[in-house]
Amino acid sequence: MNLLHIDSSIQGDASLSRAMSAAVVSRLRALHPDATVTYRDLAEHPLPHMTLPGFATPEAQAVLEEFVAADVVVIGVPMYNFTISSQLKAWLDHIAIAGKTFRYTEQGPVGLAGDKRVILALSRGGFYSEGPAASMEHAETYLRAILGFMGITAPELVLAEGAALGPEQREAALAGGLEAANRIEPTRAETVA
Repeated sequence: MNLLHIDSSIQGDASLSRAMSAAVVSRLRALHPDATVTYRDLAEHPLPHMTLPGFATPEAQAVLEEFVAADVVVIGVPMYNFTISSQLKAWLDHIAIAGKTFRYTEQGPVGLAGDKRVILALSRGGFYSEGPAASMEHAETYLRAILGFMGITAPELVLAEGAALGPEQREAALAGGLEAANRIEPTRAETVA
């Protein structure tokens, strides 16, 4: 099994999404000891944002090949200002490539990456799953849309919410996220949250 591990938080060791993505990868490695893991830290080594000259560069090709070769993709996703980080958006721009991860047909776009298992380790400072702030959540919803466009229609979710609402809530959010990470099944499952 080829596993691609992506982190995008700027918070380093203080990051909940990094802690949860690492826990997911650790769980998957325990379930699949033969797994090969490729790690990419988008905060430490950001990719260039989309430009016309940036397409088809050796770096862009390597990022696409990592994604295409992966059987499982684990993505650490902090929510900043109601959406994903610009570093993660740049990575997605490097992998959403016509003819490689999707194609256009007369009936509309068709995803070409639907054979992948994707697990999102998502952290949020507030509560956005329900209630008055739900309409402002654009991280999970965007990722579900772009991944669905590429054919990945059922990403799994490991979630920590309310991390900015005080130390006790932060610890509770992290504990819940880590517990969900440790319940990841050997193969695709429904959302874990």
